[in-house]
Amino acid sequence: MVNRLTSGEGRGLLQSLPPYDERTAMALGERLRADGFAPELVAAALTQARLRQAAVAKFGADAARMLLTQDGLEQATRWEVADHHARRFAAAGVSAVHDLGCGIGADAMAFARAGLGVQAVDADEGVALVAEANLRRWPRATADFRRAEDVRLPSGKDALTVGVWFDPARRTPGVADISGRTRRVFRLDQMSPDWDHVREVAARLPVVGAKLSPSFPHAAVPHTAEAAWTSYAGDVVECALWWGPLARTSGRSAHVLGPRTDALVTEDMAMGAPTEFATMPSQGMYLYEPDRAVIRAGLTGALTNATEGRELASGVGYVASRQDVRLPWAKRYLITAAMPFNTKRLRAVLRDRGVGTLTIKKRGVSIDPQALRRQLRLSGDLEATVVLTRVGSVQVALLVRQL
Repeated sequence: MVNRLTSGEGRGLLQSLPPYDERTAMALGERLRADGFAPELVAAALTQARLRQAAVAKFGADAARMLLTQDGLEQATRWEVADHHARRFAAAGVSAVHDLGCGIGADAMAFARAGLGVQAVDADEGVALVAEANLRRWPRATADFRRAEDVRLPSGKDALTVGVWFDPARRTPGVADISGRTRRVFRLDQMSPDWDHVREVAARLPVVGAKLSPSFPHAAVPHTAEAAWTSYAGDVVECALWWGPLARTSGRSAHVLGPRTDALVTEDMAMGAPTEFATMPSQGMYLYEPDRAVIRAGLTGALTNATEGRELASGVGYVASRQDVRLPWAKRYLITAAMPFNTKRLRAVLRDRGVGTLTIKKRGVSIDPQALRRQLRLSGDLEATVVLTRVGSVQVALLVRQL
């Protein structure tokens, strides 16, 4: 079906479709079949139209010229992150990259856009065909149906100019849920290729990177690599492992990306961080919430150092300080009230302030926000934000205003 959608009648049909609209898709399909198009071709074209519309958030205008699969779209690297991967390889001085586990080809396309040659493979034949179609624009980029373990990698001097990029499959082929999505796997030995194979190649070749899950355990970070937890617009999208010249720092790091943000937080920045708070923060202090990539990387200490503050409780991420510091990788709030958490007291404070709309943020406590909202019986014209968390072992409620 990939070939039918990329040539002749199928290509023309796909290009002629209007922007996808779920409300009119059934009627459009009936009309196209009545016009003589094969039912399976109509179904495939409408599926592509739907996926392309969903893909705009990741790929922008380029989504309109890509072939996609549901799983492939969900797992694909968004353009901004893929371009960052490509810049690392280009800066390392390589001329080509083996993309092992390429999926629909998002990273491979970024490598090609950066001027690198690409030899991509995927162990799923249908997905490999989709990647091959997406790479046709670049004469030095190819995609094949093959297992990563079966690829003959460069050695000797050739290995100095050719990088290796792993994106192991983290789903179980053939095991799908009711929506058609395949089941995720979380253990390193369940990936394909598995973690042992990735480490073996990284020990043997000089320029190796790997895209792994944000849940990658800190204890598994090789001492020779950089483990970079990356977020985009606050959503943690990956933990990438970088070896050799691809690594910018050793150990754990957090790479915070967004439409107007590109910041790096490292272990060095977190060294010697002060201990957690011992008392309730007071009104007029500042509360900082680090980007989720910083929390995932275990680098909240970088925030306490940067603000001369202290974490409210170990692991919650929130840092209180008397210093007003602007950071591209942390949200900043002014504390307008602080109290031990008590529903009746919080309800009285919100009533006195005329709060009818409340944003509830929580971390490190087992409070149900929806149940609490009903118990607070909010009424009034004003809006407020409350942070429910811990100071040490004590549950607290902090009314805050984002700055």
